[in-house]
Amino acid sequence: MDRATVDALLTGMLQSNEGVSDLLFLAGKPPLVEIHGRLRDFQNNSPGSVLTPLQIEELAAHIMNGSERLKMEFAATGSCDCSYAIENLARFRVNIFKQNGRHAVVMRKLQSEIPTLKKLGLPPIFREIVKEKNGIILVTGGTCTGKTTTLSAMLCELSHSQEIHIVTLEDPIEFFHPHAKAAISQRELGKDFPNFADGLRAALRQAPKAILVGEIRDRETLEIAMTASETGHIVFSTLHTINAGQTINRILGMFAREEEHQLRQRLSETLRYVISQRLVNKIDGGRLLVTEIMGSSLRTRETIVYGESENKSFHEIIEAGSTLGWHSFDQSLVEVYKAGVVSEETAMLSCTNKGKMRRDLDLILRGRGVASAQAAPSGLKLNIPEPIRIIEVDEAGVPIAMSKR
Repeated sequence: MDRATVDALLTGMLQSNEGVSDLLFLAGKPPLVEIHGRLRDFQNNSPGSVLTPLQIEELAAHIMNGSERLKMEFAATGSCDCSYAIENLARFRVNIFKQNGRHAVVMRKLQSEIPTLKKLGLPPIFREIVKEKNGIILVTGGTCTGKTTTLSAMLCELSHSQEIHIVTLEDPIEFFHPHAKAAISQRELGKDFPNFADGLRAALRQAPKAILVGEIRDRETLEIAMTASETGHIVFSTLHTINAGQTINRILGMFAREEEHQLRQRLSETLRYVISQRLVNKIDGGRLLVTEIMGSSLRTRETIVYGESENKSFHEIIEAGSTLGWHSFDQSLVEVYKAGVVSEETAMLSCTNKGKMRRDLDLILRGRGVASAQAAPSGLKLNIPEPIRIIEVDEAGVPIAMSKR
């Protein structure tokens, strides 16, 4: 399979709909495109045709482009990550993997424009977050929730506001940042360093003030990240966890039980913020980004050291920190429900504490019923929605704009 054939196929798939975010190639199925989170068959010149294992293997070989590293990684682990580009059209993050002994390929379309905090409409607290001089800042969430885009926007803000050296370790590089006030060195896994642990260890000798690690995947990388933060660096990274509490537990799970006390102490001193992201369905179609933000305070640090208890959980600490700009997923969901952006069903399905969410929604519904039928009785406080920030996302789940409702 030559480049002209591959590029023509990918171009046709991208242009089949404005909302295409992912391209999937699985044996026994036609080429698939993902549009706003839903898969659709791509009907090319041969409607109903399905891909054969040989065709997908040829596609994978073309994308790997003879890389011995990718071949060895694929043979050893059953999958490999790389990038692919169609000149003047699009760049992709690619995962090639085995399923049922056959090759399969998933290609995520990358955004070409560098995101900024202003363009994404992220809350003002993000400008405070990037002012941190040391410690670890984690952006967490499931796959395809815009973690990399959020990190890139924070990196852009940092680059334009501080005269420092920034080193990034990425897999692959998704946004190419120009030098601004800061000098940025962007390094790609496989091309510029062999693994995140070695890349991060080397970064400490490259005179950075800020380090971005694409993902913390193992204990060794986390240990070096904590060491970097303890020696005066600010480290930005991601984890595949759904909220702040699970993030702490995931980190603790990387170490042996006898190391837990020391790890909790170090983590309490180095962790600055945990930003978690989820996508939920909007009433009028498309998806919406909702966030949870937890910062560092005396209560946060104590809970990290001693663990959560019945009367002290990260969820409660976050909700009590609203004056600091912190908020939980449930608080975000209540606000967008009051604004009429998401349905009651979506709010219930996506929340953390279903019992409390049910009570909050019932209170809103009762308030609306009283307000529409008659004047509110004395002492009844209605939940009248205030203007709130709503973060819109594109077809790939990437935040694109902020509006007020």
